[in-house]
Amino acid sequence: MRIIIVGAGLVGTQLSRSLTQEKYDVSLIESQEERARYASNRLDCLVIHDEGNSLSALKEAGIAKADALVCVTGSDEVNMLICGLAASRYPNLLKIARVRNDEYVRLNRAGEQILGINRFVHPDVEAARSVLNAIEHGAIGDVLEFANTSYQLGSVEIAPNSAFDGLSLKNFRSLVSGECIVTLLERQGESILPSGLTVLGKGDRIHVLAKEKELHEVFGHAGRAEQSLRKIGIVGGGRVGTLIAEGLLYPNQALNRKTDLSPEILAKVSGAPGKRRSLVSFLKSMLPKSMRRVIIIEQNYDLCKELAARFPEALILNEDISDESFIAEERISSLDLIVTATGHQELNIITAIYLKSRGVRRAVALVTSAGYGTIARQLGVDVVIPMKSVVVDSIRSHLMGGGVKGIHRIGDGNIGIIELEIETRAPVADKPITAFHLSSGGLLLLVNRGSHSFIPKGDYCFKAGDHIILIAKNGSEKELEKFFGAPL
Repeated sequence: MRIIIVGAGLVGTQLSRSLTQEKYDVSLIESQEERARYASNRLDCLVIHDEGNSLSALKEAGIAKADALVCVTGSDEVNMLICGLAASRYPNLLKIARVRNDEYVRLNRAGEQILGINRFVHPDVEAARSVLNAIEHGAIGDVLEFANTSYQLGSVEIAPNSAFDGLSLKNFRSLVSGECIVTLLERQGESILPSGLTVLGKGDRIHVLAKEKELHEVFGHAGRAEQSLRKIGIVGGGRVGTLIAEGLLYPNQALNRKTDLSPEILAKVSGAPGKRRSLVSFLKSMLPKSMRRVIIIEQNYDLCKELAARFPEALILNEDISDESFIAEERISSLDLIVTATGHQELNIITAIYLKSRGVRRAVALVTSAGYGTIARQLGVDVVIPMKSVVVDSIRSHLMGGGVKGIHRIGDGNIGIIELEIETRAPVADKPITAFHLSSGGLLLLVNRGSHSFIPKGDYCFKAGDHIILIAKNGSEKELEKFFGAPL
């Protein structure tokens, strides 16, 4: 599969690295000389120093034979323009644009195609959805949900002297009722596909597939029992912080609810002018919490005024979160949960860690990359949302064919959770599970057949229409294509 990526920022670089590692044919176009040189020295792909809206650059990148074009520059309009230019010459090309303008996303989800663009990816919505999902599950650990199934994949760190500390996995089921699978173990920076002989220990992070009830039971045995989160603080009232507050306060509101911030304020926050409407329906619906109290802490005075008008139910504090006297005066340490969602990942991590040390029970931090995510977890942040990785996973899900519905990188990024639907002509259709074996390591985790979800046993047979979830290491793409006919 040949893919052209325009924009060698953090997302473009991470996406290029991920795709080239999996043997995709990637061309990367970047207009800034320094970024282009950096990418050329570190990536095993063709890097072109030119404007992405140049037809000659697109031709040099091989657009005539390309399967997909992904535009991830810092400008919505440039991304859309490049896709539109490509659509006029190559209408069958898959075109994906990263945007932050809510109206574009709304039209695309309503089925309208703008400038021939097939998919839009909205970083702020993806990040806010991840945060809201974590809050709904008590912000104990990362929780990944799958469509049309009651099973979830949760990750949690094992606390010292907990029931799991020193437990052999062959005895895991003696503690946890119901069906569940320990799919992955993270230990000292290494991702391990465990066996029955694996012994768990303090500091290990385990990824467990189970239903919600059993998952909370797992978290409890790991020493991370669920607690009520009624008083929630959000540090940063920008786009992501506003979407999180909206999801907490108005979980079931219709699309016509206004959440407009003025163009001037948006320009200060994100550098992107324009109004925005509610995206609550694109976020995970959350149950109303009658006793929930939301506090938003923001340094920008003008933004605070607009937030106060937008969220009359919330307490808006125009303060610097690094001011220790403010933390004491406003009793910030009494919060059940703090979500740090500023545009500075270091501040988010430090603030989350500091407030936990002062008594805040749970902390969620937004960071830029997965590398910082690993650091933040090791320092004690309960849930970390690496925004660039979330966006890259979303883009990769759109790039996949052959019934693939999504991919989610976990652990150190070298392990993938892949969702797909078995098509009628898939080579594996009507074959037994014994026909599925990945030489590099992998496991079929879950099957959703109609309204019934189950963990497959030895007598399982692949059937057309089955929605399956599997875990596999990077480098398994060719084998997966052989089984499922899906270019990953």
